[in-house]
Amino acid sequence: MTITSAPSAGREAGHPRRRRKAALTVLFWLFILPFLAWAVIRLGGWERGPVVQLFAFTPYVAAAAWVPAILALATRRWTVAAVAVIVAIALASAVLPRMIPSRDKGPQQGVPLTVMTSNMLFGKADATAIVKLVTEHDVAVLAVQEFTPEGRQALADAGLGALLPYSSLADEPRADGSGLYSRYPISSPGADKNGGGFMQAYATVQVPSAGPVLVESAHPLAPYAGSVLAQWRKDLLAEPRADQSATPVILLGDFNATLDHAPLRELIAGGYRDAADATGKGLIGTWGPYDGNPIPPVTIDHVLVDERIGVRETSVHGIPRSDHRAIIAKLTVPAS
Repeated sequence: MTITSAPSAGREAGHPRRRRKAALTVLFWLFILPFLAWAVIRLGGWERGPVVQLFAFTPYVAAAAWVPAILALATRRWTVAAVAVIVAIALASAVLPRMIPSRDKGPQQGVPLTVMTSNMLFGKADATAIVKLVTEHDVAVLAVQEFTPEGRQALADAGLGALLPYSSLADEPRADGSGLYSRYPISSPGADKNGGGFMQAYATVQVPSAGPVLVESAHPLAPYAGSVLAQWRKDLLAEPRADQSATPVILLGDFNATLDHAPLRELIAGGYRDAADATGKGLIGTWGPYDGNPIPPVTIDHVLVDERIGVRETSVHGIPRSDHRAIIAKLTVPAS
């Protein structure tokens, strides 16, 4: 006699469970892949095309990358979890150092100099608020972008000339203008129009008891469309380099790039340090959503200082009627 037995109920139920488990694992891999691609592109400096704008939001992506890692660990998908954790750590390694003050902030012995940069949004920014910051923080050099004739007049009416009487001004309609104001005498003032069409005012500031310092108000083209990405990259890479055998340089302004964009990192590697990054303030957003749109804040305004210049402190300040925040950096420049 042959006796056969029916499949056990447990095995019948097991097949659907295994299929669901396999399907969920596939979904986990699909969830991780965008973060993996982001990490590879970011660490390789390979952002191109439409992802250039998106890469300004890398800090948010780095935070979100821990979600699939935690879920995979919680559901004991160990292989998936291992990959997800590696991806999350890779993105964190690119972002978190900006929150930690650097051990090397440059020389701390020398002459104190406080600088400030502010994008005036077509000259409409609150000039009184800008002048108040100059007064309260003892700012000696101010750089402004999107500096219009109306903005120039508003700053004059607010009393900026009494605080910073020396200037190199290139006010233009809409977003094209640029300006520098200084408490100390300047020499060789001027302004150049970059390839993107924005003026960049510059001057050599004669700081008392210190050597001369070349200061330039930077405003590269924004990467607002695919057709301008090549010029955006050229504008960033065409910014003055810090020549250690020449006058120390301070570049400050609206760079239209974050530290997650390779061209800006390449510029900094040419002899600069980012003041906010050096002081652990490098993740404070300086643009958006101050005009009411829902874009999360990103850090596109910077103070870049020659490696011969030390950084003591930085702070970020809201400016009414501007979509950018101002950056104030307390520096130490070489004594004469």
